[in-house]
Amino acid sequence: MHCSVVEYSGCKEGYPCGYCASAQGKVSMGMWAHSMTVQDYQDLIDRGWRRSGKYVYKPIMNQTCCPQYTIRCQPLHFQPSKSHKKVLKKMLKFLAKGDSSKVAGDEEPMDSHREDAVACSFVLKNESDISQSELKPLSVEETERVETEDNNEEEEMKKEVTVKKVESEPPQTCVDKDSAGSSERSDSAKLVHTTPKPGKGADLSKPPCRKAKDIRKERKLHKLLQNQTHTLEGTPSQVEPQVLLSQNSKSKANQPKSIEDFIFVSLPDDATHQLEFTRFLCDSPLEAENPPSGPDCGYGSFHQQYWLDGKIIAVGVIDILPYCVSSVYLYYDPDYTFLSLGVYSALREIAFTRQLYEKASELCYYYMGFYIHSCPKMRYKGQYRPSDLLCPETYVWVPIEQCLPTLEHSKYCRFNQDLKAVDEGCIKELGRVRVLHKRIVMPYSMYKKRRKGPSDEASIQQYASLVGQTCSERMLLFRS
Repeated sequence: MHCSVVEYSGCKEGYPCGYCASAQGKVSMGMWAHSMTVQDYQDLIDRGWRRSGKYVYKPIMNQTCCPQYTIRCQPLHFQPSKSHKKVLKKMLKFLAKGDSSKVAGDEEPMDSHREDAVACSFVLKNESDISQSELKPLSVEETERVETEDNNEEEEMKKEVTVKKVESEPPQTCVDKDSAGSSERSDSAKLVHTTPKPGKGADLSKPPCRKAKDIRKERKLHKLLQNQTHTLEGTPSQVEPQVLLSQNSKSKANQPKSIEDFIFVSLPDDATHQLEFTRFLCDSPLEAENPPSGPDCGYGSFHQQYWLDGKIIAVGVIDILPYCVSSVYLYYDPDYTFLSLGVYSALREIAFTRQLYEKASELCYYYMGFYIHSCPKMRYKGQYRPSDLLCPETYVWVPIEQCLPTLEHSKYCRFNQDLKAVDEGCIKELGRVRVLHKRIVMPYSMYKKRRKGPSDEASIQQYASLVGQTCSERMLLFRS
């Protein structure tokens, strides 16, 4: 049975900060992990710790220049934003047609090369694991188009559509407030067409100019109306005038596309590029585990490699833990910055977490490292919603929407609004801390009696208060 072995190194302060350029503003506690179980590391990051290689550190939030709040995303409820979809579409266009046009404003996350960066990526599915819905062919035309209608637009359309009369043939008449110039009019809405004076308006004898968006909306409305007509009870002549579009009539085609709709779509046979992914265990303090109830790949640290036409263009590291996928870092070929690989890999990570959840139901979070509100360029992690921030005092998760107003007034905040709440995992019995001394495992109460020389109780107390009672009783604290 694996056991975590750590060596506490104490406080590190007065060193440079890469976020605010302070020469000596950072303050943190740290320890070296000679080995660590995935459960211990899971519990540590839920108390604000983070690893960089084998060094595990915890910022002292009320002292460091740029407080770093642990952030986690909820992949099961995640919907990509417009900017996220833009990155996914850009990758599809590049793979299908080789389009490498750069869009103004595209930037990689500031910390994409740091130890707490949004990491790389996802494991390529085996063909046998992919459903038929995921294997929908993607033509070049679809790649250029890949569009998702916003919920707001759909709801707006539903409110605007009213059927005045339902006949046996497909409905021809609807009212659309945004399509006042539509060529389809009801018999009761006859208009007198008069030729305007030169320069005094549009010539109504000619078809009006219409936006592509309006045409697309009208086609979608017509299709929805046809579908609704077939589902109404009774014959068409018996239907009373009513609004045909309801909340329950939403078709799957009109729902916002998920990450999987972009990631698992098949490219055309003549695609310009091929992107492949490989995953393998990598060296880290985390001990690999593969329990029957866990994901097929097991738990531990993994390298994710991005291969483009046989050339490696990015490598990331993730930790797969009992309750989450935790990103560690990503590094990539700068020639491919235009693909926004930092964002793209994070989205694939979220999709990967959702896939792992199907086998391991407790594995349902995506940890993105630290959220640093005091550094504007580091706020991008808050765009992956819904997300929670970890309260630095009580270690409970709070929705980021509730945290942002307080962060605007103070860079250090206690997010838990219950002033009586305390750290439930705080150290209660120092004597139960496990110590590894001269190759013998013993409780601190025994070690204290055997130790010769000055007392180190203050250091042990500090260590135990930071890792919490549970971890202090499981992990072995090495003492020389």
